[in-house]
Formats: sequence, C-alpha cells, structure tokens
Amino acid sequence: MPVTDSIADYITRIRNAGRAKNKTTDIPYSKLRENISELLVAKGYIKAFTVITTEQFPFIRVDLKYSVAGEPAIREITRVSKPGRRVYQGKDIRKYLGGLGLYILSSSKGIITDKEAREQGVGGEILFRIY
Repeated sequence: MPVTDSIADYITRIRNAGRAKNKTTDIPYSKLRENISELLVAKGYIKAFTVITTEQFPFIRVDLKYSVAGEPAIREITRVSKPGRRVYQGKDIRKYLGGLGLYILSSSKGIITDKEAREQGVGGEILFRIY
C-alpha cells in the first residue's frame, strides 16, 4: 500500500512501537527519514538506528530508548505540517512547551530543531513536534 505522507508514517511507527514497548522498529528507507533519525539520536530521543539494505528494499531499524522505569523517552510525537495543510514558520519560531520539547523543521539548512533555527536565523516548514 503506497504511503502518501512518509513523515506521518515514520512518526506513527515510532509512536506505536513505543506504546507496545518494542525495542526496535523497522521503517522503509528514505534520505529524509535517515536525516530525521540522525537528529533524534543526537537529541537523545532514540538510542540508535541502522540502515539495512536487502535485495528487495532498504529500511531503517530504529532502536528505541526507554527510562529505567520502562517509560519511552518519547512521550509525545505529533505531526504539525500535513500534505493538506503545510505549516511554515519564519525566523521568529516559538519554543515548544517552554523549551522542554522540540519542533523539527525542514529548512534551507537541512533538518534542524527550533533552537538551531533561531540561532541560525532561518525558518522553514515545521514537520513535527516531539516531547
């Protein structure tokens, strides 16, 4: 079944795997999803990820991160900009939850967080928010 919104599919797979307490989840590969995974590893929301190439199609295996109590590191992950309603933000990007969470943006500088966008003075499309 073709996926219309690949970022929403990525987010949903991670959210569902976290709720099911799975250690890993497999996501179809794309360069955008790989860049988002790199950012989530750097910010500490997921442990690691590996790109696995098979004869049929490549995919990304994401290792989810949990607290000592067994709670997922990602408490909330929500798509903001959707195919039917794109959400763009200029240079004056507000903080999500007063700085506790992050907005992930697609900008001219690549996939960056709201904090990095403010520091670099750029705006872009708000892909999703995470806490």
